[in-house]
Amino acid sequence: MTGRDALRAGFVFGLMLLGGCGHHHAFEADNGNEAEINAYPANYKSDILAAMHSYLNDPTGIRDAAISQPVLKSTGTVTRYMLCLQFNPKKNAHEYAGVKEVAAFFLVGRFDHFVETLHDECAGAAYTPFPELQKLPP
Repeated sequence: MTGRDALRAGFVFGLMLLGGCGHHHAFEADNGNEAEINAYPANYKSDILAAMHSYLNDPTGIRDAAISQPVLKSTGTVTRYMLCLQFNPKKNAHEYAGVKEVAAFFLVGRFDHFVETLHDECAGAAYTPFPELQKLPP
């Protein structure tokens, strides 16, 4: 790993920690129950579909959507369920932005936040088509 790759990995890890700490810190401090915190996200597809309305300016007309299965992944001292998502969103009414890859993190079995991937989070992810994402209403 080069110095630049190590810096990127540290940056992504820091973003994940900050994203997770911002609004769930009290829950983790009070309960601390890893089994409950890391409950399997049974409704992960519907959670992702709902979250995309907030994540994208225009969630309609998405192309090339694919999703991986949720897996427990450790990042530093934190272990959370995460999945990877690939899609090509609209840039504007007539152009597409190009394929994006994001990691979706879950807490207590529910979607928590997205992190745009740099490389390692989704390396080796097994994707399956996600046509539901391509049919989102406005």
